[in-house]
Amino acid sequence: MRRTILTAFLCSLLVCTTAFAGSISGKITYDGNLPKLRPYDMNADPACAAKHSGGKADNLMLVLGDGNALANIFVSIKNAPAGDHTAPSAAAVIDQNGCLYVPRVVGVMAGQPLKFKNSDGILHNVHGLPKENREFNIGMPPSLKEKDVSFNKPEPVFKVKCDVHPWMSSYVAVMTHPYYAVTGTDGSFKIDNVPDGSYEIEAWHEKLPAMTGKATVSGGNATVDFTFKPPSKK
Repeated sequence: MRRTILTAFLCSLLVCTTAFAGSISGKITYDGNLPKLRPYDMNADPACAAKHSGGKADNLMLVLGDGNALANIFVSIKNAPAGDHTAPSAAAVIDQNGCLYVPRVVGVMAGQPLKFKNSDGILHNVHGLPKENREFNIGMPPSLKEKDVSFNKPEPVFKVKCDVHPWMSSYVAVMTHPYYAVTGTDGSFKIDNVPDGSYEIEAWHEKLPAMTGKATVSGGNATVDFTFKPPSKK
């Protein structure tokens, strides 16, 4: 009897909290005519132009991999599991590299540091445009290699830009939970440690209309895929 009680107690501490946690994964693709996107012309700043052949870089508004896999999609659970979700102490990172923000899309939890790095060794500035949190505008001369910011309130995806180099853009979402991911060039995503339940999943792109889908985790893993299409012309 005592062993049964002890086993149940240990289970509640070590196992049961994750025994019914699974993952939600999927792949996101693009279906439609590809828009003609102008490359970024960096010749206005010779230091930036020198980092790219011909002073131009690919436009990152729509990044496709093999099979029209779609990158830079922010995927999150809208009806996230309840719980006391502690923000990570490790910073998420956006680097200013090649006069571009890398990565283009980032998620952080409220209270988690977001580190902006300047690997270019030239003048940049980081101008964040949140609405729920305080707007920030940080000058980053070559001598300033990194700078941390953080956010107290959750907020949907907002834009970060460089006022020195107008082609530079990145996007940040501030979450109250860890159930989110960003697709790479293979279009895939995976959200781990999701308790059993039925969830609404949102997939966000900077220009295309957001999409939603449903996934049910039941003692394992769930899958939900999305196919983005260009907006219909009215």
